[in-house]
Amino acid sequence: MSENRWPSLAPMAENKRNRKTREARPAMAISLYDVSVTSFLQSLNGVAGFLDRGLSHFTDNNVDPNSIVDVRLFPDMLPFWFQISSVVHHSSEAIDGVRAGTFSPGGASPPLSYTDLQKLVADAQASLKALDPAEVNGFEGKDMAFVMGSMRMPFTAEGFLMSFSLPNLHFHATTAYDILRMQGVPLGKRDYLGGLRLKS
Repeated sequence: MSENRWPSLAPMAENKRNRKTREARPAMAISLYDVSVTSFLQSLNGVAGFLDRGLSHFTDNNVDPNSIVDVRLFPDMLPFWFQISSVVHHSSEAIDGVRAGTFSPGGASPPLSYTDLQKLVADAQASLKALDPAEVNGFEGKDMAFVMGSMRMPFTAEGFLMSFSLPNLHFHATTAYDILRMQGVPLGKRDYLGGLRLKS
């Protein structure tokens, strides 16, 4: 058998070295509050920022911002107002769901103006900033469930926030961003990212 048909053992050796390095390194101290609420706030800051830029663009171009509220990225997708409402639902209202032990589809309903959507985001930011980190960290290991009709999906609090809430938040934030880009708002990745957690 030709020598080059044998798989290289180098990746295995590299993996062993990496594993030993990880085992020797002390565990990183990071809390449930850090990975959930702080991440929610970063995303909401980005959403608030691109909503502001959208409003400025529409004002400068004599476009009624309320005409954007019902715009869809694609006909079978939900409209702009739903995307923004869902960003709030999967961030500040997700914390409410963990506290209550259940979370179901919901969020604000129309009629909603463009400024109503901005206020939803601002209120969610304020709600998250007011949270006590000790309360959020105390949710770790708590049983909860996503409930929709007869369907019930069991989670721990941290499993729900990290594997359900955050991906949903990013999906809806991205879709809202894309709708504004489709409407000509000059946005870039920096507008989406929100405030980066730089080393001080």
